[in-house]
Amino acid sequence: MRSALSTSLAVILCSTLLASCSGNEFSDLDTFMAGKKAQPGGFIALIPTFSTYEAFAYSAAVQRSPFDRPVEVREITQLRGVTALKPDNSRAKEFLEQFTFDSLLMVGTLKKGEQDWVLIQDPEGGVHRVQQGDYVGRNHGKIINTTDTYTAVIEIVSDGSPEGWVERPRAIKLSGL
Repeated sequence: MRSALSTSLAVILCSTLLASCSGNEFSDLDTFMAGKKAQPGGFIALIPTFSTYEAFAYSAAVQRSPFDRPVEVREITQLRGVTALKPDNSRAKEFLEQFTFDSLLMVGTLKKGEQDWVLIQDPEGGVHRVQQGDYVGRNHGKIINTTDTYTAVIEIVSDGSPEGWVERPRAIKLSGL
């Protein structure tokens, strides 16, 4: 009997507590939510379409670097004293003379017997053996010295006058240094 009484008392207590919480204390919240539901819904913008990426092809790689000094007029006037200087147009052109000087890369050296050779790579990917006395580049560049790290070349370039030519020293450094 005691357990039935305690069970009845627990049920009465719970119902009283639930009845006291059922008041209309959230009427302001219900009014706010009803107002929001009555407003029209917002507009969600479409995802923008992006254009495809187009790779940039750098076409000036074979031209003179803008950081290299061009032949300056002051240097040309100082070197004008060499009047007998001019390129030998009667000699046969070598293969590497069809490429610009800046497009050639030194990729290594080798020694065969007593002869030292320099390996020069052209812009098309071909590797060629050259030695002192060979010609490279479009400006009559003659190889005058070779080492393990660079190849020294003297080019013959026009000084701007009809018959004037000057020598210009250049170097091809070993690629990767």
